[in-house]
Amino acid sequence: MTAMILAAGLGSRMRPLTNHTPKPLLKVGGKPLIVWHIERLKSAGFINIVINVAYLGQQIIDYLGDGSRYGVHISFSDEQNEGALETAGGIIKALPLLSDTFLVVNGDVWTDFSFDSSFTLTQNSLAHLVLIANPEHNLQGDFCLDGTQEKYTFSGIGYYSKKMFKDVNYGKQSLAPLLFKAIAKNMLTTEYFSGVWHDIGTPERLESVNQQMNTNA
Repeated sequence: MTAMILAAGLGSRMRPLTNHTPKPLLKVGGKPLIVWHIERLKSAGFINIVINVAYLGQQIIDYLGDGSRYGVHISFSDEQNEGALETAGGIIKALPLLSDTFLVVNGDVWTDFSFDSSFTLTQNSLAHLVLIANPEHNLQGDFCLDGTQEKYTFSGIGYYSKKMFKDVNYGKQSLAPLLFKAIAKNMLTTEYFSGVWHDIGTPERLESVNQQMNTNA
C-alpha cells in the first residue's frame, strides 16, 4: 500500500515560523514533523510514500530527497505552480502515484497512531477515517463514530479507495464534500483513536508539544 503525506499547506497560522520554512519541516523534539511520519510509516511497512508540496515545496524536496536515507522511496506531487490544490485536489493530482487503496496523513499532526500497510477497506467502502476526542479548537467535532450519534474530530488520518475520486474533476477542492457524499451512501467507516495526537497548527501548540517531550525525556 502507498502512503501519502499532505505537505502542501501555506502554514499561515504558524507564522512567523513559516515565513521561510514550510510547516512540515518545523521540528518536534529536534526532528522535522514530516520525518516523524516517514519513520513511523517505514516501521509499519510502507515503502512507497507520496508527498505533495506547494508553499516553499522545494525545501521539502531538497531535504528529503528520494527517501533512501530513511529506507523508503519518496515520490513528490508538485503543486507549486498551482499554488496548492487543497486536500481532495492534491489527492486527485497524485492518484497516478497511489495504490488502489492508500493511506493519507496530514503532515502537520504529530501522533503515535499505528499505521497499517495491510489495511483493507470493508466491502463497498470508499474510505475509513480515524477519529479522535474533540480538542479545544474543534469542540463540535466533524464526523460521527460508527454506531453513535456523537461527533468526533477527524484526525487527518484515513484510508481511501481510488474509486472515491473517480470522475472528480482536477482542480482545487476540499475533501469534506466527498466524505459527506460517501457517508450519505453508507460507504464510509470510522474508528476511534485514543492515543497521542497533536494538531501542530499554531506556534503555541508546537511549543506545547516540545515542552511535553522535554518533560517526558
